[in-house]
Amino acid sequence: MTSRLLAISDLHVGHPQNRELIAGIPAGEDGDWLLVAGDVAENFADIEWALSVLAGRYERVIWVPGNHELWSRRADPVAARGVQRYELLVQMCQGLGVITPEDRYPVWASPEGPVTIAPLFVGYDYSFRPDGALTKDDGLAIAYESGIVCSDEVHLYPDPYPSREAWCWARVAATEQRLAAELDPALPVVLVNHYPLVREPTRIMRYPQFAQWCGTDRTADWHIRFRAAAVVYGHLHIPRVTWHDGVRFEEVSVGYPREWQARAERFGLTRAPGLPWPVIPAEDHAPAPPGVPEGLRL
Repeated sequence: MTSRLLAISDLHVGHPQNRELIAGIPAGEDGDWLLVAGDVAENFADIEWALSVLAGRYERVIWVPGNHELWSRRADPVAARGVQRYELLVQMCQGLGVITPEDRYPVWASPEGPVTIAPLFVGYDYSFRPDGALTKDDGLAIAYESGIVCSDEVHLYPDPYPSREAWCWARVAATEQRLAAELDPALPVVLVNHYPLVREPTRIMRYPQFAQWCGTDRTADWHIRFRAAAVVYGHLHIPRVTWHDGVRFEEVSVGYPREWQARAERFGLTRAPGLPWPVIPAEDHAPAPPGVPEGLRL
């Protein structure tokens, strides 16, 4: 059996239906690696449970944080905020043998040769602004007026940074420097981030004002500069494949039960919900049937 690089994101196992999906994920074959592109859950114990399950079923699991892992809520006994919470998540992952953005970039032995996997944590900085917004404050005003506001505004603390965008900019600078210094230019790279590295995938969103919580313009050329063979991300809850500058971008989210159930009812599914998506070898995608968004994964 040929080894595979698989990916999943936005597991949201705090929802009982999603927890059942993850509990039922079959074990991978020898050599299969799994990329987990964030939003496993909100509560620390749920995150640990899900990653422990997955780490027991794949040769190697690589995780990057989403916004939900970084939430600090009264319902979670782990009260750490901001950078401290992220560091606790990294320690927990390392105890499970799960690779994080703080570890050395691993090299996967693909059927075609070695591939570097680069897990990233860069956040967002409100630069994906809605039309008519010239500043962050403009964008937030549009969002609040429409009633479409990300819960990060309540639950995601940037401590000790003064703002979420300041934390993002610090992560972008450090990650950019590390990618330039550590990647082997002879090897293809798969970049893994919770948010899309370019803005274009957000254009399909039902509520465009939500895009300001979906990434940063500062990563817009990383797929070119760092010679990406593929970019894996989540967050949008729109699992699909798009191409940007000849590079394949894979959105691999499960999403909330109401979302994957609605997709099944509207479009039908070609496979059971909650299964990881193949990144390498890549799936062949037939043209989308009428009424189905191009590249949507069913």
